[in-house]
Amino acid sequence: MLLKIIGLFFWPKRTWQGIAELSPTQLRFYMFYPVVLSLLPAVAWYFGTSQTGWTIGDSDPIRLTEDSAMVIAICFYITQILAIWVIGYFIHWMSTTYGAESTATKGMVLIGFTATPILLAGLIGFYPNFSIDLLVAIAAVSYSVYLLYIGIPIAMNVPVERGFFYASAVVGVALVIVITVMGGSLILWSLGLEPVFTD
Repeated sequence: MLLKIIGLFFWPKRTWQGIAELSPTQLRFYMFYPVVLSLLPAVAWYFGTSQTGWTIGDSDPIRLTEDSAMVIAICFYITQILAIWVIGYFIHWMSTTYGAESTATKGMVLIGFTATPILLAGLIGFYPNFSIDLLVAIAAVSYSVYLLYIGIPIAMNVPVERGFFYASAVVGVALVIVITVMGGSLILWSLGLEPVFTD
């Protein structure tokens, strides 16, 4: 697993080729890849929001209570995994449109590896700083999109031109999922899961 993470950053095309050649049994194993990797941002943001805190200007650090941070971190962890698997299902669902042979598992594995930069960038949560976090998030999302655009044609065995449209459709689905998660967060906050700050 670690070799594939390193490969996505240094030899992405070769790594995608290896992912394309995984057997159905191996694909099932890698379907749980985001279950492990999603722990990193959840733990980082729990620690960052409850222990380190963030500042605005010269004010004292703002922190969440440990209980509040824990509930939010658990919800964040579950949401990351579900979002990845839902997008993966849509990759499979759209495969016939773009002439690709796929399974739901393959779609979930593909998007799980694509999300690697975003999940690793979540480690910035140990030190919540809006400016730094924003720059790291932009870089991580950009590289994930790059991985998606080069990975879809290779992993799904479709021509590059068709793969471009396929990947673009996946980006559209991902944006809808992001908006859905944001809306769901507001609903949960209104139901009593809003952040609780320390005094």
